[in-house]
Amino acid sequence: MIILDDLNFTKVKIIKEETMILLDVKNLSKVYTTQLGFNKVEALVDVSFSVNQGEYIAIMGESGSGKTTLLNILATIDKPTTGAVYLKKNNVSKIKSKHLAEFRRKNLGFVFQDFNLLDTLSVEDNIFLPLVLAGMQYEQMHARLKPLVHMLGIEDILKKYPYEISGGQKQRTAVARALITNPELVLADEPTGALDSKASEDLLDIFEDVNTAGQTILMVTHSIKAAAHANRVLFIKDGMIFNQIYRGHESDEAMYKKISDTLTLLQTGDAIYEVS
Repeated sequence: MIILDDLNFTKVKIIKEETMILLDVKNLSKVYTTQLGFNKVEALVDVSFSVNQGEYIAIMGESGSGKTTLLNILATIDKPTTGAVYLKKNNVSKIKSKHLAEFRRKNLGFVFQDFNLLDTLSVEDNIFLPLVLAGMQYEQMHARLKPLVHMLGIEDILKKYPYEISGGQKQRTAVARALITNPELVLADEPTGALDSKASEDLLDIFEDVNTAGQTILMVTHSIKAAAHANRVLFIKDGMIFNQIYRGHESDEAMYKKISDTLTLLQTGDAIYEVS
């Protein structure tokens, strides 16, 4: 997790922690039932995996594979039919509805494909929004803002509005908003989907930098190029974990090929369901 040093405006202070399981997903299933109850659709089937503190994980799968359902459950937007999700050993599936907004604000950062910025607020105020909702004083918010926008290269657009800036700048603003709360986990949903190739590459470089600084990231993506920047890739098919691959010491190019080969097997159904 990145800790923004409130006493030093010029840098990001990195707190190194012993490797620990941050997120633990256990036997997760999700069944949707039609309005009259005649048909049931299994969106997730007995999904289990864990995420260590400081990992950068990509989740891939075809449309309808269950990855969006999984992300919604991790984000506490939806609840599982069976199974549980633990964040730092706390069962988030048991959090009462009236406490969910506070839980998300304190523990989760979100980066969306369509940015989800408010056009009536300046870039600065969009970034400040979760801290305003948390009741933080302006001096504290500003102390967090300065090193973050410097790292993201958006100091010169803080007084502009979302409709006045580029897609890449909008996504950097969204990343700043996600990180300013010092979240335990950043959840990114197709973060490069609305960006051109240059802006996508810049954003992926930023993700690598913030991950290197200690931030845990879980990203859902269709992009092989985006997934190739992650340290581990989970593949979902028919609501189940199909396989996973680790970067190890592989280059982005080698990781790209491994991901591409695995997706080919996923589409043809020739691979064995295996998680090692």
